[in-house]
Amino acid sequence: MGVHPIAEEGTTAMAEMRNEPVRTQTSAVEPQPRGHSLALKDRRHLAVTGVTRIISCDETAAVLETPLGNLTIGGQELQVSELSVQSGQVQLSGKIEYMQYAENRQSNGGLLARLFR
Repeated sequence: MGVHPIAEEGTTAMAEMRNEPVRTQTSAVEPQPRGHSLALKDRRHLAVTGVTRIISCDETAAVLETPLGNLTIGGQELQVSELSVQSGQVQLSGKIEYMQYAENRQSNGGLLARLFR
């Protein structure tokens, strides 16, 4: 049987021509973590990707959960101008004064649970 001129060794087309099982490069063990990035423009517009949850947001601070830790953004007149839950993209506008990461902590219960240990 002849080789198709476009097919290269190890490709799906070659495997099908030889009636071999198709090999894939995907791993079913662990899902890939969502990427995370920040883009700040003129200290007025911030685009954040990889946001898994908005923990809190008001005019002076926003706390976003990301794969690299909780990100606190502080400033004045902060507003969420865009939010995409599926893609994990958040855009904030306002006067951005600081950004700080903290490690994600698992909740060990509320105040009463901590008091009665």
